[in-house]
Amino acid sequence: MSRPPGGLAEARDEAARAGLIEAGRVLFAGACAFVHAAQTLDQLPLPRGPEVAFAGRSNVGKSSLLNALTGRHGLARVSATPGRTKQLNFFDLAGRLMLVDMPGYGYAEAAKSVKQAWQGTMFGYLRGRPTLRRVVLLIDARVGFKPADAAAMALMDEAAVAFQLVLTKADKVKPPVLAALAAKAAAVARGHTAAHPLVLATSAATGLGIPELRAELTALA
Repeated sequence: MSRPPGGLAEARDEAARAGLIEAGRVLFAGACAFVHAAQTLDQLPLPRGPEVAFAGRSNVGKSSLLNALTGRHGLARVSATPGRTKQLNFFDLAGRLMLVDMPGYGYAEAAKSVKQAWQGTMFGYLRGRPTLRRVVLLIDARVGFKPADAAAMALMDEAAVAFQLVLTKADKVKPPVLAALAAKAAAVARGHTAAHPLVLATSAATGLGIPELRAELTALA
């Protein structure tokens, strides 16, 4: 799947970059609400506009990131129990973009558990959703890449769905560690035809990278 134009990677100068970030701020300040949940493919809502899905290992910080992006602390449920989300949760952002919270692909880090969990509804959604523009694949900056992440990326490649690597909990590691992981993530992205080249480091706690991620997703709306 080709990468759509218009994101930060295509910004020609600082003015263009600032414009994208402002557009992201405006969109994500708009109304956002939960509209649907699906556990099986036949429960999926009818496609009605561009969708961006958020995926990652259990406890990677998906809910916290969604809350930070939208500025709504209670939008997505944050749980101390890894793997609590068992369904696809759809959030309508200002009628322009659907944010989809996917279940974590297993607290156990074996690649086999990823394939078992995602071969059904999750993989079917990735492979067959015509309005899915990108998957934001989250990597916990504290632990880096695990075999489960590699298996998930292989499934993205197989499903031919564009994905972007985003590091979470960046405030929890020292700058040199974060820089090394970001460099590794960029190298990993180059090894996948479906991967977006821009890797973003984020923190739901400090706001690091949140404006940039909003800008990227707004370019898909």
